[in-house]
Amino acid sequence: MEALRAENLYKTYGHGDTEVKALRGVSMVAHPGEVVALLGPSGSGKSTLLTGLGLLNPPERGVIELMGQRVLEDGRAQGDLAALRRSRIGFVFQKSNLIPFLSVHENVRLILTLNDRFGADTHARAQELLEYLGVGHRTGHFPEELSGGEQQRVAIARALAPAPPVILADEPTAALDSQRGRAVMELFRKVAREQGTAVVVVTHDHRTLDVFDTIYEMEDGVLRKVERTA
Repeated sequence: MEALRAENLYKTYGHGDTEVKALRGVSMVAHPGEVVALLGPSGSGKSTLLTGLGLLNPPERGVIELMGQRVLEDGRAQGDLAALRRSRIGFVFQKSNLIPFLSVHENVRLILTLNDRFGADTHARAQELLEYLGVGHRTGHFPEELSGGEQQRVAIARALAPAPPVILADEPTAALDSQRGRAVMELFRKVAREQGTAVVVVTHDHRTLDVFDTIYEMEDGVLRKVERTA
């Protein structure tokens, strides 16, 4: 079973002379434990695709399935999209978007609270993930006290907290130097392999492509799978 399946997605912005076809029949899959790269120049439709897959900016046509469950069909939600986003999809962005007045531990626990999980198990889950991602010693610190790489590790922990089958990451290493950027990409591979999560990453960094199992390239709203040579 695929963790994520998208079939024949279309998205258009504007009308008449200003019309832009951001997605033109896009199809793709991501399996549990797989790390997928989305490449392409600025304006090619990558972010539109990612926000569409994440049910933040749904396409007008096409089908999206999560773990075999159809969640969107031709712009019509097949359930509560907000609840699906909270429980089935983890998001990591270019900036960590951590809440500045919450501690590291509280930032991770928050998503569990939003999913109606309370009590001691949420404390344990947050600490477990922070330890797993190498920032357990920063649990009581605030985001401004962390390096950029540490902030992204906390953001990944937050995305993993509800154990979603899919994580979507939009340029998560753009603000990091090459060494820290590679460390974050390798963390995504670790998460995919050990947690069984499908991870889809929009990236411009061709130096880390060896981390990915599957590579897609986008141009003018059209997605194609890149065939890799041995």
